Amino acid sequence: MSVLKKNSARQRDQERARLIWLLTTDKAVTSSLLGKLTLAEQYDVGTLADDIAEVGALVAHLPPPDLADTLEALPSEERHALWRLVQDHERGQVLLEASENVWDDLIDEMSDRDILDALQTLDIDEQIYLVQHLPRNLTGRLLASLPADERARVRQVMHYEKNSVGAIMEFGVITVRPDVTLGTVQRYLRRLGRMPDNTDKLFVTSRDKTLLGELELKTILLNSTQRKVSEVMENEPMVFSPEDDAEKAARTFERDDLVSAAVVDSVGKLMGRLTIDEIVDVVYEETDNDLRALGGISAEDDVHASVGKAVKTRWAWLAINLCTAFIASRVIDGFEHTISQLVALASLMPIVAGIGGNTGNQTITMIVRALALENIQPGNFAFLIFREMGVALINGLVWGGIMGGITWWLYDDMALGGVMMLAMVLNLLVASMMGVIIPLVMTKLGRDPAVGSSVMITAITDTGGFFIFLGLATIFLL
Repeated sequence: MSVLKKNSARQRDQERARLIWLLTTDKAVTSSLLGKLTLAEQYDVGTLADDIAEVGALVAHLPPPDLADTLEALPSEERHALWRLVQDHERGQVLLEASENVWDDLIDEMSDRDILDALQTLDIDEQIYLVQHLPRNLTGRLLASLPADERARVRQVMHYEKNSVGAIMEFGVITVRPDVTLGTVQRYLRRLGRMPDNTDKLFVTSRDKTLLGELELKTILLNSTQRKVSEVMENEPMVFSPEDDAEKAARTFERDDLVSAAVVDSVGKLMGRLTIDEIVDVVYEETDNDLRALGGISAEDDVHASVGKAVKTRWAWLAINLCTAFIASRVIDGFEHTISQLVALASLMPIVAGIGGNTGNQTITMIVRALALENIQPGNFAFLIFREMGVALINGLVWGGIMGGITWWLYDDMALGGVMMLAMVLNLLVASMMGVIIPLVMTKLGRDPAVGSSVMITAITDTGGFFIFLGLATIFLL
C-alpha cells in the first residue's frame, strides 16, 4: 500500500469524520462503551459489535492530535466513551493537544494517580504545562516524583507568568563546544541516537552554559568535517528572555522565519529553547480568545458545554447589552411625539442603526488587528481617526444618498429622504470615530481591546443612530 493511502491528510480527515459520526449518531455505541446499554438501545448484536470494532480501530489508528480534535467535536458523554478507548501511553499527548474545556470533562473520572501516570510519557516541560493548567492541583505530587535537579528547574519555571516565554520554553536542547570539529559533532549526534522535535540547530555554549552562538544542522552537513564549530557558527543568534511576552515572541518567529530559538537568563546562560510548535499554539490560542472577546464570549464557553455553564459564561455581556438596549429604548421614547406624527420613521430607524454598527465593527476589527501587530504608534492616532472618518464620509454620502433616494421614492417625501441621508452620514462618522477610540482607550487602560468591543460599538451606534435620525426628523420635518 502506498504512503498516500496509509497516512494522507485526506484519509485522516475522513477517519476523524467517520469516528465522530459513529459516536454521535448511534447512541447504542456510546452507551455500550460506557457500560450503560439499555434494552431499548439494543439492536442487531452483530451490527453493534461491528460498529464498536470500527470505532476501536479508528481510535487505534488516529494519532493523538487527531484524537484531541475529535474530542473537541463531541458532546460530554461521547467524549467519555472515546476517552476509554485511548491507550494509556497516548493519553498524555492527547491531553496536551486538547483544550481546557475537554480537560474539565475528561479528568472527572480520573484519579490523581491516573493523571500523573498519563503525564509520564511526556517531556518534563510538557508535564509542567499540563500540571499548571489542569483544573486539579497536582503540582506537589508531580514535584515529589521528579529527581532533585529537575525539581529545582520545575520550581523555577512555575514562577513565570502564564503568557511568558519562560512558561512555554522547552528544556530539551543539544549543546556543543566551540573548539570541537564538525566531524566530532556528527559523531556525537549519532551516539545520541535521537534529537528533540523541531531541532534545526544546536546551541554552542561554554562550560558554564553561557550561550556563545548557534550551529544550524545544514551548516554541519554542508561544511568540511575538519572545520571547527567556532569558525562556522552564528555568533549573534536571536535569543529570548524567559520574561518576554509569548505573543511578541510569536511575531519575532514570524518575521525571522524561525523554527527554534534560545532562551537565556539575565547573564546569558542557556536555559532552554522556544520552538515553532509552542508558537503555533500561542497564535492559535490568542486568535481564538480574540474572536471570542470581540463577541463578549468567555474563553471557557464550549459548544458542547452544559446549558448551565453556557449561561454563566455569557450572562455578563448580555446584561451589559440589555442595559444599553434599555438606554436606546429611552432615546426612542423621548421622540414619541415625532414618531406618532411620522410613522415612516419607525421603519427607517433600524437601517440607520444597522449601517452604523456594521461600519463600527469593521473599524474595530482593523484597529484591534493593527494593535496586535504593533502597527499603531502614539504619533498616528489622529491620522487613524481622520482616515476612518474620511472613509465613513464617502461611504455615508454614497450609501446614504442611495437610501435617501429610495426613501424619497417610497414615501414621496424629499425632506424625509434628505434626513435619511444626513442621518446615515452622521452615524457612520460617529461609528468610525468610536471604532478607533474604543480599542485605543482600552489599550491605554491596560485592557484587552478585543474584549467586548463589538458589544460597545453596537450600543453606541444604536443609541446614537436613533438620536441622530429622530433628532433631525424633529428639526426638519415637524
